[in-house]
Amino acid sequence: MVDGVTGTDTAPAASAAFSRAGAEPPAAGGAPGPARLADIAAQARVSEATVSRVLNGKAGVAAATRQKVLAALDVLGYERPVRLRQRSAGLIGLVIPELTNPIFPAFAQVIEQVLVGHGYTPVLCTQLPGGATEDELVDQLVERGVNGIVFLSGLHADTTADPGRYVRLAGQGVPFVLINGFNRHIGAPFVSPDDRAAARAAVRHLTDLGHDPHRIGLAVGPVRYVPVLRKVEGFTAALAERGVPGERIRELVRHTLFTLEGGHAAAGALIGADCTGVVCGSDMMALGVVRAARQHGLEVPRELSVVGFDDSELIAFTDPPLTTVRQPVKAMASAAVDALLEEIGGNPVQHTEFVFQPELVVRGSTAPPRG
Repeated sequence: MVDGVTGTDTAPAASAAFSRAGAEPPAAGGAPGPARLADIAAQARVSEATVSRVLNGKAGVAAATRQKVLAALDVLGYERPVRLRQRSAGLIGLVIPELTNPIFPAFAQVIEQVLVGHGYTPVLCTQLPGGATEDELVDQLVERGVNGIVFLSGLHADTTADPGRYVRLAGQGVPFVLINGFNRHIGAPFVSPDDRAAARAAVRHLTDLGHDPHRIGLAVGPVRYVPVLRKVEGFTAALAERGVPGERIRELVRHTLFTLEGGHAAAGALIGADCTGVVCGSDMMALGVVRAARQHGLEVPRELSVVGFDDSELIAFTDPPLTTVRQPVKAMASAAVDALLEEIGGNPVQHTEFVFQPELVVRGSTAPPRG
C-alpha cells in the first residue's frame, strides 16, 4: 500500500518455471507431467488435451475455458509458465471507503475479477482513517495514468459533498462509473440497488409474520447519504400504507453510524420505543442490534426480529443466521465494469442510473412476535 493505493498485478510470476514446492519438474516442451495435467484438468473440469493446449499457448481454446485453466493453476498453487503472461490492457482504479465492512471487499473482488477477465489491472484504493482522502486518491490514480475509475459508495453518495470534483475529473478525460448513490449533477453511469424496494420488502416480511407496523423500527446511517434517504422513503411509505401516522414513523427511524456500534446505539432507542422488529441499513448494524437485544435480555428472534441489508458472505453463519436483503453484488459489479469499459472504448453508455432489484433472504433472525 502506497498512500492508500494498492496495485493488484494480474501478470503471473516472472519465473519461467512451472512448479510447486515439492513437485516434479515439467516434462519436455514445458508442459507438466501427466499427473499434473490430470490434476489441473480435474480442477478446471476440462480435458487434459485442453489443459495442454492452454499451457503451451496454442490457439483453438475459448477465452472462458482458458480462464478456467488459469484459475485451476492458481487454486492448485502452480506458477504459470512465462509464455502465458499477458500484457495488461491498462490500469483501472477502484476507490472504496474501507475494508472493515464485508460488503466492500465483496464488491472489490467481483470488480477485480471482471477487470482481469478483460485484461485490465485493477488498482485498489482504500480510504483509511487519517489517511488519503478520495480526492487525493483520485489525483494519485490520474498521475499513474489510469484508463478509468470505479467509485463505490464514495462522495457521490453524500448530498452535502460538492459534485464538481467529478465534473472536473470528466474534464480531464478520465472515464468513471459510480456505484451506490445517484447524483443528477454528475454526468456518468450509476449502478444502484433499489433501496426503497429493499426497505419495503423488509417491512412486508415482518408484517407478514404478524408484527404490528406501529412496532417496526428502522436503523440507518447518516441522513446525508442517498441510499439512506431512499431506505427511509421506502420504510416510511410502507408504514404509511399500513396506517402508521407520520409522528409515530419519525419515532421509529433512527439515524446512526453504519457500524456494529451504530446498530447497538439505535437498538437501545428502538427497544425503548417498544419495537418487536428492526430493519437495518447494513448487516453490520444488524449484528449490533442483535448484541444490544441480548444485553437487554431479549431473545432474537422470539422477542425481537432483526433484518439486515447487504448479505455479505459470512452473514449466513452468524448466531442466529441473519435475515437480510441481498444486494445483487455480482450483477451490479459486472454492469459497472461493462459500462466503464464501453466508456473507455469510446462508446459512451447512457449517463443515467441502472437500478438492480434486491432479494430478501429469510434466515433465523426473524420470527412471529411472541404472543
